[in-house]
Amino acid sequence: MTAPVILYVFFVILPYVEAFYYSFTSWHGFQKAEWVGIDNYKKMFDDDTFWKAVTHNGIILLLLPLATLIIALFFAFLLNVGGKAKAGVSQGVRGSKFYRLVFFFPQLLAVPIVAVLFQSVYRPDKSGVLNGILGFFGVKPVGWLIEPNIALLMLIAVMVWQAIGFYVVLFSAGMSSIPAEIYEAAELDGATPATTFRRITLPLLWGNIQTAWVYLGVAAFDAFAIVDVLSNNQGGPDFSTTVLSEEIYKATLAGKYGYATTLGVALFFLTATFAVIAFTTTKRETIEY
Repeated sequence: MTAPVILYVFFVILPYVEAFYYSFTSWHGFQKAEWVGIDNYKKMFDDDTFWKAVTHNGIILLLLPLATLIIALFFAFLLNVGGKAKAGVSQGVRGSKFYRLVFFFPQLLAVPIVAVLFQSVYRPDKSGVLNGILGFFGVKPVGWLIEPNIALLMLIAVMVWQAIGFYVVLFSAGMSSIPAEIYEAAELDGATPATTFRRITLPLLWGNIQTAWVYLGVAAFDAFAIVDVLSNNQGGPDFSTTVLSEEIYKATLAGKYGYATTLGVALFFLTATFAVIAFTTTKRETIEY
């Protein structure tokens, strides 16, 4: 028991302690770290880019879990109990096994491949997929990733597209554990699919939904990979898509390790606060079945 605790303290706790220490220093990686007190925190709170990044993380935190959960729950319901019943047993829509593979496929793609795909989709001229479709209707090309007002939404759409498959599988596993007799009883009582989803599926899946919400929230506070490889000029244009993790990366590349760890500490507290709020506000009694 002692060895695992020592390893956990050395590889997990100690790096956190070091990060907190370096956030109060001016350190460029090679020379001895110079203690500067709260100067890095003053600089961070006076930095407009920091507040832009926090705002963008907040927007992603609002939209990514909401859109992903709604779409994934809808597809999971269709794939498991949305079809016609056979011999009194609820079934998914025809071809549900194939659709599960299709939905999960984006999870298998590396982020650079996703970036290449969506660079073609979002290309700002008529050769782009979206602008090509709009061109048929006489709409002028849109700069999906170069218009500051819509660039962040386009990146969130990619995050949702990539995340849905995993949560469809997660919710499908949860739905498959719900006894078929419950759905059969609801059907005999004349419950519509919408009523069945609202009164049976959602309450019995609440534990899965809570877990998914926390995972997606943590992913929203990260969002580094998609922003870094797909956005214009790594967080652009004009910082309209930057997030905290991207600013940490830029500060590290610039050799400002002390300031980078300060941003990292801020990200830690934001993520931890969200996780605590999410678990406490969504806590419900477990339904046994």
